[in-house]
Amino acid sequence: MASKRDYYDVLGVERGASEEEIRRAFRRLARQYHPDVNREADAEVRFKEINEAYEVLSDAEKRRSYDRFGHDGPQAQGFGAGMGGFGGFGFDDIFETFFGTGARTGTRRATRGADLRYNLSLTFEEAVFGAEKVLEIPRTQACPRCHGSGGEPGTQPIRCPSCNGTGEIRRVQQSIFGHFVNVTVCERCRGEGQIVPTPCKDCHGQRHVQTVQRLSVTIPAGVDEGQQIRLGGEGESGPGVGQPGDLYVFLSVAPHPVFKRQGSDILYDLTVNVAQAALGDEVEVPTVDGAPARLRIPAGTQQGKVLRVRDRGVPHLRGSGRGDELVRVRVVIPQDLTEEQRRLFQELAESFGTPVAGGGSASARTRNGHARDGGERSGPAGRPAARQPDGRAEAGQGTAGGEQARTRDQAEGKKKDKGLLDKVKDVFGGE
Repeated sequence: MASKRDYYDVLGVERGASEEEIRRAFRRLARQYHPDVNREADAEVRFKEINEAYEVLSDAEKRRSYDRFGHDGPQAQGFGAGMGGFGGFGFDDIFETFFGTGARTGTRRATRGADLRYNLSLTFEEAVFGAEKVLEIPRTQACPRCHGSGGEPGTQPIRCPSCNGTGEIRRVQQSIFGHFVNVTVCERCRGEGQIVPTPCKDCHGQRHVQTVQRLSVTIPAGVDEGQQIRLGGEGESGPGVGQPGDLYVFLSVAPHPVFKRQGSDILYDLTVNVAQAALGDEVEVPTVDGAPARLRIPAGTQQGKVLRVRDRGVPHLRGSGRGDELVRVRVVIPQDLTEEQRRLFQELAESFGTPVAGGGSASARTRNGHARDGGERSGPAGRPAARQPDGRAEAGQGTAGGEQARTRDQAEGKKKDKGLLDKVKDVFGGE
């Protein structure tokens, strides 16, 4: 356990300092480190340390004991410290065990104020990029007229005559089992041990007033639905000199008409036609930044394929960089075709070797196995088989000439298919 600092060092005075020098040092440090004034993290600890040092050094007997024995007092030399120090167990512990409270005097420990909750709605863009918000918080705060003392300026509180400054009322009750002590909080001073003879005109001695406080809050970039921001010390003021509670700002994010969010990534659905999906294209997609981004759609893109636009997502809440925009491709099948579009699709189907029913073209019927020109069988790519000079159909050969013919037919078929797709793309307005 860490050792305590020397009380003289705590107050910043010499060991031979006078009572007045000790008193002046205490007042100066108490004002500097009072938790209501100083918002530093260790202010409350320093304030308690200063009070502890002054309590010892301002009492002549305690000071002499401290100068002789240090922090441990006479116990360090093996002696008991009066009636309360037998082996670390004294009358305070006995009272605590039997009556639920120690035999303490003085005021009750300060109570911390209640925490507050505020629900804040953000737009999709505010959650992504952050924002500055001004909140109007209804809360209680220390009365500005009496500064939380409860008395008129210029007056001082006095010891409560009902509890004699203890903050508690003790009543002894007689029963067949003996005497019982009932300890309750003093109703007159509310457990504080002192009262104000002249209550403040504004707060009527309550020390706090109801007000609406305007707070400026910085919303960091990258927050999401359901997260909360804690503002320390911005809750309700504590009773008496108690510390104020905290304010918790709960965030809700409105949905966006176009984008959705998935962690640090943003989702966007892009609709393309069949020609763009088959041939590929380069299009512009909207981004949450406002400026569109160019996106290349690869040839042969299938329904549901996800393409990525780097660094166009949500900034990382803890760290640097951003997520991505994920573009999900939706291939739209046309329902109402013009005559030109229908004709091009029928030709495309025939070039794929899968003519649609009701296409009505002669070549489609030929591919379906119907006889044409006296029952000739069709050859490669749907063309009639070549005949020998004697009128017999040329049989399939494994010669180099036959392979070349088939390769040439396949190349011509692919070229024709691409030409038809280009026409389809032009008709449907693809770039």
